[in-house]
Amino acid sequence: MVDIVGIMYYPQYWDTAHRFFEESWKEICGTEYHIIIKDWKLGFPAVSNTASFEAPLKYGDTIHCTIWISTVGRTSCVWEYRFENQDGATVWRASVTTVCVNIHTLEPEPLPDGLKADLQACTE
Repeated sequence: MVDIVGIMYYPQYWDTAHRFFEESWKEICGTEYHIIIKDWKLGFPAVSNTASFEAPLKYGDTIHCTIWISTVGRTSCVWEYRFENQDGATVWRASVTTVCVNIHTLEPEPLPDGLKADLQACTE
């Protein structure tokens, strides 16, 4: 997870963010992401993302992630991420736009009403 210099290699931020994304569904929407994929046949691929690296994460640092939804549309939503280290210093911020799709066709689907309401309630 860290490079030879002893700081977190930049692609790892995205991998870590996606792990937090998958874990957050249970708390935000009351169901686990794998259930949404397997039973509801919906996925949420990223279609746009931006990030800012504000300070390095070093070997031994602990990541605290805050996730919230800034925008919810008919088929898409924007996930906001803030990573802080164990001292509370912000080290990374990102915005990721995902689109609700049918996992078989990969065509956009309207967000189901209950899911949409849960996502809208997940504010900073």
